[in-house]
Amino acid sequence: MPNRIMTQLAGFFGALALQLGALGIYGVMAHSVQQRIHELGVRMALGASPAEVMQLVLKQGLKLTFAGMLFGLLAAAAATCGLSAIPQNVKPGDPSTFIAVAVFFSFVALAACYIPARRAMRGDPMVALRYE
Repeated sequence: MPNRIMTQLAGFFGALALQLGALGIYGVMAHSVQQRIHELGVRMALGASPAEVMQLVLKQGLKLTFAGMLFGLLAAAAATCGLSAIPQNVKPGDPSTFIAVAVFFSFVALAACYIPARRAMRGDPMVALRYE
């Protein structure tokens, strides 16, 4: 019974961490797009297609995401030493778990980056040029 409660608690905190990570990526990307609205407007006024603007914003967000995931994977690998004390079929450092979490978080990050990218893509270049 106590192991089941601890597992549920760990799952809850894992889901909470995932939501906080997605919200953080969204917040950083939304702020970054807002700061670069003038630059993106100039790019669109000079002939960049909306798809190119979206690709630029998504590439920036995913670059930051992958840097964070690399750091997170290294920290998780270091933290598995403490998990080795837990009995009951827990394999610390299981590569399939690390890969599955990284792939899943990549999709979450892509979704969190998509909203600001779509907003940048739909922006009117003339409004962005008049800004300031």
